[in-house]
Amino acid sequence: MQKIINTLDWLGEKIGVLVSWVAVLLAGVMGIDVIIRYVFEFTYVWMIEIEIYLFGMLFLLASGYTFKYDNHVRVDVFYAKLSEKRKAWIDLLGGVGLLIPWCYVVIVTSWYYGVSSFMIGESSPQPGGLPALYVLKFCITLGFIFLLLQGISHILKSIQIIFSTK
Repeated sequence: MQKIINTLDWLGEKIGVLVSWVAVLLAGVMGIDVIIRYVFEFTYVWMIEIEIYLFGMLFLLASGYTFKYDNHVRVDVFYAKLSEKRKAWIDLLGGVGLLIPWCYVVIVTSWYYGVSSFMIGESSPQPGGLPALYVLKFCITLGFIFLLLQGISHILKSIQIIFSTK
């Protein structure tokens, strides 16, 4: 079990580091856009759409990495006061009962959403917008796959805590 956890955590770490470069690219594009907009007083539709695509990709593809480091949004009113074993039970039940089914639903539906977009060659409806809108739509699927993999690691860690503590 530990080998699976280590492999999933290693993969999540590598994906997170790779995706973090999207933030650097996004900052660069936004900086150039701001300069063009305020110095030359115009902008390009495709540049604004690149910003939107990159932000969406960053948000979606980094979800597993965020989950790995427990930096996601959580309401800790009761959870923070629980013992490690009880937290592990909540994480296990939440992972199996909510996270895995939700990831499955989103992965399946977003896959068909992306395939449909690819099949019709969907592009931006804006004049001068970007082609290949399906790339962003497939990022939904990929992001939830990454989240699912990290969720499985978290579930396995919860099982270890449940069976190793008093």
